[in-house]
Amino acid sequence: MKSVLGIDWESRRRGRLTYDRPVTGDGPRGLIATDVWLARGGRDVLRGATLAVPPGAVTALIAPSGAGKSTLLRCLNRLLEPDRGTITLDGVDVRELPPRELRHRVGLVGQAPVMLDGSVRDNLAYGLRSPLTDDAAAAALTAAGLDDTFAARSAQELSGGERARVALARAVVRRPAALVLDEPTAALDADVARQVGATLRSLAAEGLAVCLAIHDVPFARAVADRVVGLDGLPVPS
Repeated sequence: MKSVLGIDWESRRRGRLTYDRPVTGDGPRGLIATDVWLARGGRDVLRGATLAVPPGAVTALIAPSGAGKSTLLRCLNRLLEPDRGTITLDGVDVRELPPRELRHRVGLVGQAPVMLDGSVRDNLAYGLRSPLTDDAAAAALTAAGLDDTFAARSAQELSGGERARVALARAVVRRPAALVLDEPTAALDADVARQVGATLRSLAAEGLAVCLAIHDVPFARAVADRVVGLDGLPVPS
């Protein structure tokens, strides 16, 4: 069964990912960080961080400002390299995957997304392995709560909220196995935030492993299946 984005989620549920080089590990499915340590500027930013992001669910990561949530997200697709600890995607150590391939499989939507010069469509198409079709562009924009006419807009003229949603569409169009988002509602009004929350729920229902690092606890509890801290344990209500 394929979704509107053309992803064979049923194969993923059975453990057969539809990539050029399939993940074939025997470990747990999803994105798993175990005992991750990272020092920067002479101090430990991460101290044994642990996180499990299972497929088919939204996981919210809650921690105080400066505790290392954003740092951990950047470790998940090797934008930062931990000093020690392990991170696996569907049972395979992420260090065994070429960085570009890993970043297609683990989509990261940053807190302050950067738009490239050109149109929104140009931004969606950047770095794809094959040409972006109009249908795929429209589906990704719709998933992010944008009209497909946004494809022709200048990316440099977008508002902060529009940039955040285009960044989500840019990640989705790459057909990732996991999607991680850093403060995805920071630049959004309440109505758009609810729409993005519904999109994340829909993506998880189709089999994606979704993780958001967020300060907005009410939003996290409304959207997420699991709310955890940097120790991997549930955060009490």
